[in-house]
Amino acid sequence: MGNMLKLIWWAVIRLFRSRTSLEAEILTLRHQLNVLRRKSPKRLAFSNFDRLVFADLYWIAPGVVNALLIVEPETVIRWHRAGFRLFWRWKSRCCGGRPKVPLEIRQLIRDMSLASPLWGAPRIHGELLKLGIEIGQTSVAKYIATHTRPPSQGWRTFLRNHADGIASIDLFVVPTLSFRLLFGLLIMLHGRRQMLWLGVTAHPTAEWIARQLTEACGWEPVPRYIIRDRDSVYGEIFKRRLHAMGIRDRPTAPRSPWQNGHTERLIGSIRRECLDHVVVFGERHLRHVLLSYMQYYNDARTHLSLNKDAPVPRAVQAVGHILPAPILGGLHHHYVRI
Repeated sequence: MGNMLKLIWWAVIRLFRSRTSLEAEILTLRHQLNVLRRKSPKRLAFSNFDRLVFADLYWIAPGVVNALLIVEPETVIRWHRAGFRLFWRWKSRCCGGRPKVPLEIRQLIRDMSLASPLWGAPRIHGELLKLGIEIGQTSVAKYIATHTRPPSQGWRTFLRNHADGIASIDLFVVPTLSFRLLFGLLIMLHGRRQMLWLGVTAHPTAEWIARQLTEACGWEPVPRYIIRDRDSVYGEIFKRRLHAMGIRDRPTAPRSPWQNGHTERLIGSIRRECLDHVVVFGERHLRHVLLSYMQYYNDARTHLSLNKDAPVPRAVQAVGHILPAPILGGLHHHYVRI
């Protein structure tokens, strides 16, 4: 502080001195600097005060760089620019600003954006306002999760959204005790993998299949689409019945059973869990076995694709004694509490 006052004092005194005396003093100071430079180290150490003085003099009169001897002019210019940056950093310092968004609200915004990739900041902001959370829309946009894929549903989601309106139909063969061949007709709803109908006949025809379809959907809402293979048994009568019921026919490609994969998989379950363990005596016996298995499949059997629930949702029973109810002579059991 004392050095600064001395500089100011000498600056005021020089205002009243003659030009000749000032020139003589400047020459004397320059010669002293030349003598000191010969004996001083090559690199001098400057304090922050020294840098401030040189930078201020350069700001007042940029021509003083021509009089510098103990420091390079580029160094003084660099100090001046550094001081300029420090000044504006201090002037632009944070003075409070917006309040921080709580962590639970930030996590909620992220969860909303991940669960609904089609929602943008305005939609999520509106939902938060309805939940009583006061926050700005720009803050919501700041904490939305960045999606690595385009905001579009995948095929799994697309098929799941349309599964309630899709049914599939297929025939399967069952041999009897007398080596006769019976045909089972399976109609399945894709929404919850529910068996809608199981019919049995020895001679399937288009008229019989059309009648079975009418009986299956008589008291239920008809599906919008039905998937089937290109078997010739699905004749014109069957197609006209579909058109009359408002169902759109969707046959699979030739030799492509995988396009009706849900029904093929269900027929495999019927064989593995029921028919492979039963000797069928006749048409009436097969119908009884299939209807019993259909009731067990729809009402009791749990499925991985349904989060361990049955096609017809089962209520959770937590009170009472556990008793098994045998199905198909003890081939399967349904456990209940009473």
